[in-house]
Amino acid sequence: MIIVMKLSATDAQVAAVVGLIRESGLKEHVSRGSELVIIGAMGDEDLLDASRFEILAGVERVTRIMKQYKIVSRDTHPAGSIIQIRGIPLGGKQIQVIGGPCSIETQAQMDEAAAGVAAAGCRLMRGGAFKPRTSPYAFQGLGVEGLEMFQTAARRHNLPIVTELMDVRMLDTFMEYDVDVIQIGARNMQNFDLLKEVGRVNKPIILKRGLSATINEWLMAAEYIAAGGNHNIIFCERGIRTFETAYRNVLDVTAIPVLKRETHLPVIVDPSHAGGKAWMVPALAQAAVAAGADGLLIEMHPNPAEAWCDADQALSPPQLNELITTLGAIAQAVGRCI
Repeated sequence: MIIVMKLSATDAQVAAVVGLIRESGLKEHVSRGSELVIIGAMGDEDLLDASRFEILAGVERVTRIMKQYKIVSRDTHPAGSIIQIRGIPLGGKQIQVIGGPCSIETQAQMDEAAAGVAAAGCRLMRGGAFKPRTSPYAFQGLGVEGLEMFQTAARRHNLPIVTELMDVRMLDTFMEYDVDVIQIGARNMQNFDLLKEVGRVNKPIILKRGLSATINEWLMAAEYIAAGGNHNIIFCERGIRTFETAYRNVLDVTAIPVLKRETHLPVIVDPSHAGGKAWMVPALAQAAVAAGADGLLIEMHPNPAEAWCDADQALSPPQLNELITTLGAIAQAVGRCI
């Protein structure tokens, strides 16, 4: 930890900082420049509470040197992690596309969607049984009945399923129905009780970025899951909220290389929720693959015009097929494959 003193700091104030460092069991290194005094605390940084230094008289700012997120940090696994999902690797050279509808509606719809996802070459399927909606009057999902429909449709094509968990009370049900990948949505990224609980199960977790979350907050949310013992975590960039109103969210493509540098865990992108319009999805998906994403979460509906949820952003089966072909060429150009 580095403590920078104010220009007006007195010797007594410097001594107070040094005393607190020693009291915490660390050693200090005091560097006196022509204008500033900079104090370094050497030792186990976890023993220091930055807030205790920040309130001391004469302190300008306090900066941590060591990352607070330890388990998910790339420092702990420089080579990068590959998450296995029923034998399908997420991470590494192969880019995985997870396709499917926003919400589970009927068995016929899910059967047709599963066939379309498999035909396009996707190896995993997405679908929402429990839907967080801005309006309390909007369709909220079919719940457990939806999980049954999802498994019935996906198993015919040997597709692992990805679906969102909103309530910790439903975790046992997700385990009972053998959900392959549990998704934590953007609105629950900092639902710490939920993160702790999924940290105790042996299932891959997709952690979506909160609407206004910083990279550090996102990484710390993942650390909650990892601290519980579950290291099978997949980051998902789905767009962040800014001042712009021309599209639904701003896809933060910059987050992909930053996360790949900071964490050893896979990073995927949801271009459907970022743009909010089907015509934007191909361009955003292509940019994500070019920027180094390990996978994509793409909405596809057998008949988008009839979708009960987010109809504007769903691709049709032919559009998904065309996109996968294009993505294959981009992946090859960056030394990877679809």
